[in-house]
Amino acid sequence: MTPKRVLILGATGMVGGLVLRECLGRSEVSEVTTIGRRPTGVRDPKLTEVVHRDFVDYREVAGYLTGQDVAFFCLGVYTGTVSDEELRRVTVDCAVAFAEALHAGSPGAAFCFLSGQGADPSERSRVAFARYKGAAENALLRASFPRLHVFRPGYIYPVERREEPHLGYRVMRVLYPVLRVLFPNQVIRSDDLARAMVHAGLHGSGDHADPVLEHRDIRALAATARR
Repeated sequence: MTPKRVLILGATGMVGGLVLRECLGRSEVSEVTTIGRRPTGVRDPKLTEVVHRDFVDYREVAGYLTGQDVAFFCLGVYTGTVSDEELRRVTVDCAVAFAEALHAGSPGAAFCFLSGQGADPSERSRVAFARYKGAAENALLRASFPRLHVFRPGYIYPVERREEPHLGYRVMRVLYPVLRVLFPNQVIRSDDLARAMVHAGLHGSGDHADPVLEHRDIRALAATARR
């Protein structure tokens, strides 16, 4: 297998940071480039970090989007922590702008998009998160990437301690040991999600032909990646 060049947006986040580590540890990956508002703090000879603040305009960093083999869009914000306008900007506008810039520079790249359980492709949901994730997915499906993998996880359990964004996430963290037994297709560890995303980006999703991977599909792919 020819070593891959990988690009990550959102590498300072919970999932994006684990995607970064997973990629750096893979022999199939020759180079990793991150684009973000601040450095990740990771040091590795494979890693190039690009500090960039405008996630809807990539003209200044277009050179870093050329010649890439796989891209991971892990940028996101939590519902209830930002305005509706900002939620749409990050969820839809930033994703679409990044995809367009990537496709212009690397038309053969595979694209992995971190969406969420309940995303509504009809874009009519009363829940803003579902409506906007659905809109982003629709735009990416129209972008004609040779491979697109859309991940719709449920609750993502942070394997590393962090300050939870609000009370709901603090409760879910406490309940996770029970939920993983009673509702395994509603919760997933953040490292398993990252492992599944990287496996799909580098090797595809096997017999799963649909670009959309629901929670059950993600768990199955993570199990494959662990073997």
